[in-house]
Amino acid sequence: MALPSPNLDDRRFQQLVDEAKRYVQQRAPEWTDHNVSDPGVTLIETFAYLVDQLLYRLNRVPDKNYLAFLDLLGIQLFPPSAAAAEVDFWLSAPQPEPVALPAGTEVTTAAGETEEAVVFATAEELRILPSELTRLVTAPHGGEQTDMTGRLAEGRDIPCFQAAPAPGDALLFGLPTAVPRCIVAVRLDSRVQGVGVDPRQPPLVWEAWDGGQWRRCETGTDSTGGLNKPGEVVVYVPAGHTASVIGGTRAGWLRCRVVEAEPGQPFYSESPTVREAAVFTVGGTMTVEHAETVTDVPLGASEGVAGQTFRLGRPPVLLDGEPPVVEVSSPEGWQRWTVVDHFGRSGPDDRHVRVDATTGEFLFPPVVREADGTLRACGAVPPKGSQIRVSRYRTGGGPAGNVARGAISVLRSSVPYVAQVTNREAARGGVAGETIDNAKLRAPETLRMQERAVTAEDYEIIARQAAPSVRRVRCLPAADGGPGAVRVLVVPDAVADEGDRLRFEQLIPSEQVLRTITTTLDERRLIGTRLVVEPPVYQGVTVVARLSAPAADADRVRDAALAALFRHLNPLHGGHEGAGWPFGRPVQYGEVFGVLQRAVGDVLVEEIRMFAADPITGRRGAPVDRIDIGPGTLVFSYQHQVVVTASDTEGLG
Repeated sequence: MALPSPNLDDRRFQQLVDEAKRYVQQRAPEWTDHNVSDPGVTLIETFAYLVDQLLYRLNRVPDKNYLAFLDLLGIQLFPPSAAAAEVDFWLSAPQPEPVALPAGTEVTTAAGETEEAVVFATAEELRILPSELTRLVTAPHGGEQTDMTGRLAEGRDIPCFQAAPAPGDALLFGLPTAVPRCIVAVRLDSRVQGVGVDPRQPPLVWEAWDGGQWRRCETGTDSTGGLNKPGEVVVYVPAGHTASVIGGTRAGWLRCRVVEAEPGQPFYSESPTVREAAVFTVGGTMTVEHAETVTDVPLGASEGVAGQTFRLGRPPVLLDGEPPVVEVSSPEGWQRWTVVDHFGRSGPDDRHVRVDATTGEFLFPPVVREADGTLRACGAVPPKGSQIRVSRYRTGGGPAGNVARGAISVLRSSVPYVAQVTNREAARGGVAGETIDNAKLRAPETLRMQERAVTAEDYEIIARQAAPSVRRVRCLPAADGGPGAVRVLVVPDAVADEGDRLRFEQLIPSEQVLRTITTTLDERRLIGTRLVVEPPVYQGVTVVARLSAPAADADRVRDAALAALFRHLNPLHGGHEGAGWPFGRPVQYGEVFGVLQRAVGDVLVEEIRMFAADPITGRRGAPVDRIDIGPGTLVFSYQHQVVVTASDTEGLG
């Protein structure tokens, strides 16, 4: 039970007015007109109003004391975090020389009539390297590799795979060097089509060699239809692409590999051929952040005393990357001072400094008076007259940076040969700074945990504090992990596409987020605890429904039904409470029926079928009335289908 907070003075406006009128009767009995129209009463009410405000401020003293107590505990407001996105920089034409985009290159969203553009900047330098085809090698599954470069130069038709293609067959493309983070176009000319496949869904994947394994590449437009006709395939090469020796030739290798066909997916009955092939670089991909790096900011001159505080003119300071760099001038040059969380372990000669990221304040070590009267220095003091500066820090962040995919479309910095930019996925990770009210709620948890992860709730709280951008965290015993095994499931926040529809890849947290949470929990877990931090298992759910409605309302009813299904079967804000589908909760026929009926009102819901679907492959099972999921599993809407027909239409076949 919380200790009661005293009310230092509980008098209110009307009580003060009545008390003043009683004093008037005692001290000035000749004043008999106490109506509100009397000027004297107006003065009484004016002073009563002012006193009421003073009492209100007096009673807020306990709040000030509470905040001072939080400060003694070391509770600081969390600063904002910056959203990040992968942005593609497209060249106006393939270039013979590398195109360099320096770190800090700015891109923005398009400004609207009522909203300003959101500015992003590249986190590192991007080098868009030129490329060409130097080797073409066929690699049948289980067979020997064959260099086809000579036959290609002669213009002869080259079978891409075996005569009867099999999963594992591959066609390798050798480039002069590795092209990490580049976008390459593979142009092919074929005369013999790969008979049997669906050009819209060929059983092929593109991969890049990273020195140890083949890593799958994302692909853009594929006008070849699965190597069935002349055209181009746009391949996004990952950052780990490395030049290696394959088949006696050192090159930067890409390959197109045949994979197992999914149920219902046609497979090759004959190998396609290549008569002409070319590879060239058309762009590059780099991570951008909704943040700005500020350099060489002077803070002022030191007075040579302990406990000095300096404040930046442009807070906040983002701490979700490298810490700010603080330097103090000296006869030997600029000396770097280390940013620390507290001065509890700082010695008299340690050059340490604390930063309040929210306000932008830099606090230098104080001096503490011990019980015996002696003074203890909690760190070094900058000499009097020395200049202090922040040579580098990052500012910005906030939820405004969580823009939808395709929103980043303007190149703000001038870069030669770059024609356009775009983001294939929505930016995510932008979180507003913490409020005082939330810090008050967090303080009891901090006191209870003492920076140690013991219970499942401890793991969840610490994980949220380590990565404020995540939407949900769940801690469970690790499956088959034995005693002391802990599994922390992380669900990132995501900006849904139009119609509140999430794609599976949006629900996978980034490697940086998983690494940050793992590092933080690893420092606080009990000895002997085995820790696994990963995304949950997602169970796809497909609902096929038939509704009966007048023809004039068909589109409205269909849109309302689909929106209700995608909203309810949603891992981020689905379920009955709108806080995300509960972990481990099954999906039942009756519940889905009720959701649809409430969404469409008086329209008749004729029939519903539910299918469990794999969100990666799209494979779905037989229709069921209940889909059970494990305790560490969330449901995910996958390709719902709603058919609206007239009332006399026959049922689903």
